[in-house]
Amino acid sequence: MEFIEAFLLGLLQGITEFLPVSSSGHLALASALMGAELAPGITFEIVVHFGSFCSIVVYFHKRIGTILADLFRSFSPQGIRQKRFMSDASTRLSAIILLSMIPAGVAYFTLKDSIEAIFFNPFLVSCMLLVTGAMLFSTRFVKDPQKEVDVKRGFMMGVAQAFALIPGISRSGTTITAGLQMGINRDSVANFSFLMVLPVLGGAMLYDLTRIAGSGIDTVTIISLVIGFFTSFISGYFALKYLIILLKREKIHYFAYYCWAVGIFGLFYFS
Repeated sequence: MEFIEAFLLGLLQGITEFLPVSSSGHLALASALMGAELAPGITFEIVVHFGSFCSIVVYFHKRIGTILADLFRSFSPQGIRQKRFMSDASTRLSAIILLSMIPAGVAYFTLKDSIEAIFFNPFLVSCMLLVTGAMLFSTRFVKDPQKEVDVKRGFMMGVAQAFALIPGISRSGTTITAGLQMGINRDSVANFSFLMVLPVLGGAMLYDLTRIAGSGIDTVTIISLVIGFFTSFISGYFALKYLIILLKREKIHYFAYYCWAVGIFGLFYFS
């Protein structure tokens, strides 16, 4: 992979990761258009996703720090004696996040080869973008949601997240749509959608690093991965910051038209 290609694909990943337009779908279509090979396998995609992971950590560092501090206090000897873990809000949120990652974890380890095959099939990716557009458009009909994330709703958002492993299906779009359809208020569904992906992206990255360590990577590929990572991290941070503003304006269904346009273009171009 050329360094300029790594930069452009990393930029594309960072910008599209948080907008509900499927970053993996854009990465697959861009790779097909540019003729770039993501080697080895989907390792480049995992690395640029890790750049997005870091941008979430930086953006939500105060919230994450509070959660970790509360967990430490809840499970300290004194906290256990006082049974703080049974009533602490951060502990409940952490438990729901862990529960929500089970569907995606199971899907990733059992369907990894099939997911990778779809990534290299731009026609099928284009079809999935049309599906993403339909889901996003459905949010137009959601009234004023007021509910909070609980165990059941959090798990169902986890199921939606597992479905979004398919390239072309937006992770943020799918989880946010699922949450809104279940009546979760927009602030809570946005925050949970981004927090719930942290253990999934982190786990996928660690798993892929073990595979990389076993197979080895040449120096040129390493440089390409580094470029992709930092480009994704920086652009992802600003994209996330901008998306929070857009979500407050309740305009998420507007992205459906974009997904449909890209999907239709892909269907004709790659048919």
